[in-house]
Amino acid sequence: MKEVAKLIEKENPVMVVLSALAGTSNMLVTMNELLMAGKQLEAHQISLQLKEHYQAFAASLYSTHQGLAEGAKVIEEHFKVISSVINTHFSPIKEKVMLAQGELLSAKIFFAYLQEMGKDAALLPALEFMKTDAYGEPGEALIAVGLKDQMNKVGEKAICVTQGYICRNDKGEIDNLKRGGSDYSASLIGAALQSEEIQIWTDIDGMHNNDPRIVKRTVPVPELSFDEAAELAYFGAKILHPSSVLPARKHGIPVRLLNTMNPDAIGNLITNKASEPGVKALAAKDGITVVRIQSGRMLLAYGFLKTVFEVFETHKTPVDVITTSEVAVSVSIDDTTHLKAIVKDLEQVGSVEVDHDQTIVCIVGNINPVGQEVMRKTFQALENITVRMVSFGGSRHNVSLLVSSADKQKALELLNEQLFSWN
Repeated sequence: MKEVAKLIEKENPVMVVLSALAGTSNMLVTMNELLMAGKQLEAHQISLQLKEHYQAFAASLYSTHQGLAEGAKVIEEHFKVISSVINTHFSPIKEKVMLAQGELLSAKIFFAYLQEMGKDAALLPALEFMKTDAYGEPGEALIAVGLKDQMNKVGEKAICVTQGYICRNDKGEIDNLKRGGSDYSASLIGAALQSEEIQIWTDIDGMHNNDPRIVKRTVPVPELSFDEAAELAYFGAKILHPSSVLPARKHGIPVRLLNTMNPDAIGNLITNKASEPGVKALAAKDGITVVRIQSGRMLLAYGFLKTVFEVFETHKTPVDVITTSEVAVSVSIDDTTHLKAIVKDLEQVGSVEVDHDQTIVCIVGNINPVGQEVMRKTFQALENITVRMVSFGGSRHNVSLLVSSADKQKALELLNEQLFSWN
């Protein structure tokens, strides 16, 4: 938080959208799971641990009696809410109330720190303007109107602070934009304000051209198009929530990914500008299951694919990669919640095979102009690795390959050497 306060001195006026302190959301999720299992005592013990963490955090953040007192007040207020959730009948609504406490705490703690420093700041409650519709989708028009009302109430301020992730649904209940949603909140707010730029600050130097956790030689990608960033986010680049660039893209607002702990790092700039032809980066998405449906009746049966995809629609299971032949179709999914029911329904139209422990390796860039060369190098690199599925042509920015998860690291390393030029 001290680093964030330094960063925002350079940008005025600025809207600061905060997520929860590291580890908080995981602990709140754990408490909810324990409460659903009727384990109130265990949930209470975790809440005490979390409260001690926040008390230590506040003690190291504030330097004045007034700051320490305000921090303690905020912590007491929200842990009373947490205690109330634990000690009363648990419900889906209270589950969302519990999850909201992390962002509510961090924003109030940070705002109190800015007050201690004498900054011209205001705290805007996200629950007063961040709205979603009956389908859980953000209502951009409502958000813009509500945000304007809140800003009019506080007047001209150099710094406005608000919460990411949390919102109210169409029933007026506390809800959220799903995990990772603070980036999404920032993008929605930036779009509502028609901001000059949206900056997402994390703890790494932006998106790299490969996964630096498992591949030795990687570098940040200075510039990406929105299409490229969306592909990378969806297929495994954890730095960016897949939905977070959509409002910015719609309004043509640049998004910059930067490192809070290394503010001089170049990071990434994401814009509507078309990129140069070539491969920008690789990403990998684990936990993939392949479902293969084969049927002799498929030949010339124009309704076959419709029947297959209606099964996945019925069970609300999205599909990642698709390949077809005259007698078979293979699809990959990352959600196996309804797999048994899906297989049962698909067996009505053909024989079904299921393979688990697969990984999608995604090659991202402006691929179309150099597609032939990219494919040549790709298959040259992976000549000794079994590739189960290939998707090329559905997007000009993406070639997707399905390999066994056991081959993931080797595949990424080989593609890294073949697709990028190293000195």
